[in-house]
Amino acid sequence: MPSLFASYLRVYEPLTAFDRDRQSYWRRYVEQGRAVAPVEGPGRQRTSVIEALGAGWTRLPDLPDEAYVLETDETLLVCPWNLRIRVAEAALSARDGVPPVLADAFVPPVLAGQAKAVVEDWRSGARVLEHGVPRVHEQIATWGVPLRWFVLFDAEERQHVTRPGRRALRYRTEISKARRRSSRALSVLRKSVGDAPITEAVEEAARWLEEFHPRSVVELDYGGLVELLSDETLTADDSSELVATGLAGLSRGEPGEASAAYDKLVARWRAVQLLERCN
Repeated sequence: MPSLFASYLRVYEPLTAFDRDRQSYWRRYVEQGRAVAPVEGPGRQRTSVIEALGAGWTRLPDLPDEAYVLETDETLLVCPWNLRIRVAEAALSARDGVPPVLADAFVPPVLAGQAKAVVEDWRSGARVLEHGVPRVHEQIATWGVPLRWFVLFDAEERQHVTRPGRRALRYRTEISKARRRSSRALSVLRKSVGDAPITEAVEEAARWLEEFHPRSVVELDYGGLVELLSDETLTADDSSELVATGLAGLSRGEPGEASAAYDKLVARWRAVQLLERCN
């Protein structure tokens, strides 16, 4: 299946973040060689969700537990897919803006009620308290990278590959560093622009990070977006540096510098977003 034109923000947690049953499950999962590579995962996820949504709609389907895996010399970290919550969200989204008769025909009220309960359960943190499992380990953005994601990373954490048959760009950092960066950015934004949409977006990202184990790893993966960018563009991409420059300008009371960095970022990613409209 071809790459999806999307980027991904993931959190990989150490096994100690999970209860004993989950720890055993993920160990067996890795030992059996079942872990899916990030380059293959989006297609596999989409197939699983589409197949689940077409399963008669009599109940919210049970989906296999899958994850991306990071293995280091010291520990094993996993990023569960949480597909059940995604199917539930998709079921509810399918009813949005649709006349009740059509909505009920496509997503019956009984199924919609199950989906709503699942989503509210995860959003309320009930599963976190009960099972020690955060609600979503992966966020997805189509046709671009949300600027708030770059706040979490330093330019030196950027890794890219542009060899034939393997093209990728990603950032990876310790969650403790990502939390400090989001906290500093939030402080700067509150003082300089107040309760603006960007401030709220960074605050939401900061809250999301607080759900995870302190020894987790955070990853920003350009995913299928690399297929839209040339090797030269990938090599020269300095989006995280531009975000850092903008925040530094705001902290020094130099809005002109911040505005210039922001405008450059917006223009860069708007060009990618406009490709969605190309035939």
